[in-house]
Amino acid sequence: MTRVAAIDCGTNSIRLLIADIDRSNGAARLTDIVREMRVVRLGQGVDATGELAPEALERTFAATADYAALIREYQARKVRFVATSASRDARNRQVFVDGIRNLIGVEPEVITGQEEAALSFAGASSVLPISAEDKVLVVDLGGGSTEFVLGDANGVIAAKSVDIGCVRLTERHLTSDPPTAEQIAAAEADVDAAIAEAHLDVPLERSTAVVGVAGSITTITAHALKLPEYLPGAIHGAELSISAVQAAATDLLQMPRAQRAELPYMHPGRVDVIGAGALVWRRILSRMGELSSGRIITATASEHDILDGIALSAEAPS
Repeated sequence: MTRVAAIDCGTNSIRLLIADIDRSNGAARLTDIVREMRVVRLGQGVDATGELAPEALERTFAATADYAALIREYQARKVRFVATSASRDARNRQVFVDGIRNLIGVEPEVITGQEEAALSFAGASSVLPISAEDKVLVVDLGGGSTEFVLGDANGVIAAKSVDIGCVRLTERHLTSDPPTAEQIAAAEADVDAAIAEAHLDVPLERSTAVVGVAGSITTITAHALKLPEYLPGAIHGAELSISAVQAAATDLLQMPRAQRAELPYMHPGRVDVIGAGALVWRRILSRMGELSSGRIITATASEHDILDGIALSAEAPS
């Protein structure tokens, strides 16, 4: 049994998982000790400026300092800090890297989109059963990028990371409250182009199932389920018809932000960007229905994602 700490620093949120890894039965199993999420919006303005904003860095460093204290308190033996889309895109990412290293004592890894995709699949597949015949498409919808990962029981078959995400599309297109038809059309054009780009590398038509991970998708699922609050146990593994998910996504996209803020499962840090996340997920599911010739009629949400993959990778088997 080894205690590890994993940090996933994305465009919108920074998350911590401290967990014990048990490898006694061959396959690694995680037991959560601490699982936390803070919305720091590290990617604020990166799509337009190409740089991490000073105030975004300050918010991220403050959250990291708190996480460092928890890691010391719970005596994690191994720590892995992974940064994704916003950090990849920023010219001044060295300021971020140096600041994180000073706070937490490990080198933050600014990983590629391919690495991000593989970790997302590892995290999702660690808790969802995959049969020998399954070809599962895991979609990790983040703030700055979205990963398409096709895999089976043996691991990743093909993966692609594309630059569409809820923060990026909100800042680029969905600036009105609620967004106009013209803004929605422009955002959808970006998403459709990104799906086509992903399809060049990932044979999406081979998928037998679709699993969605990350906060936008789990929040849309909560909305579709009409939950009284954010309930991870109800969300994880929820399999809904594509039409039900699309209806929930359309509702969130068209809803004014003040109304979104009143939803009992809505994190305050997602209120302004969930519409873009909903638009992306709606378009992906629509396209998957077409590519599968109607074979894929449901989508499954997973609460386990890249963060779990980072934790599992923090300690390789001895």
